[in-house]
Amino acid sequence: MIFLDSTVLVDYFNGTSNWQVEALESFLGKELVVIGDYVLTEVLQGFRNDKDFRKAKAVLELFPCLEVCGKDIAIKSAMNFRYLRKKGVTVRKTIDTIIATFCIENNFTLLHNDKDFLPFEKHLKLKVVKQS
Repeated sequence: MIFLDSTVLVDYFNGTSNWQVEALESFLGKELVVIGDYVLTEVLQGFRNDKDFRKAKAVLELFPCLEVCGKDIAIKSAMNFRYLRKKGVTVRKTIDTIIATFCIENNFTLLHNDKDFLPFEKHLKLKVVKQS
């Protein structure tokens, strides 16, 4: 199962050409690709006009959307943040910590375009899609 981060979806909607967007397009119809409620919020809040918002909302509603954070993930996210901080790594965004922890705990592979996930991959065994 592939979990999409907002960074890939933002690139997709902006027409950016990169290996992550190509990977997303190659997975569609072949792999189960999901998003999270936080990802849905992050992507949709970025649209400035109503027409683009409605189009993006229609596309995003095609993906299964999972509830990412409850009490257990919140606590594990805090533990992971503290673990990384002790290793000298400070993750800039709490939402990235939550998404990474959710993926780790549920054995999902993350497709992203965000260097903030690298410490989770290196130190906490986050599975990520690699460039082919």
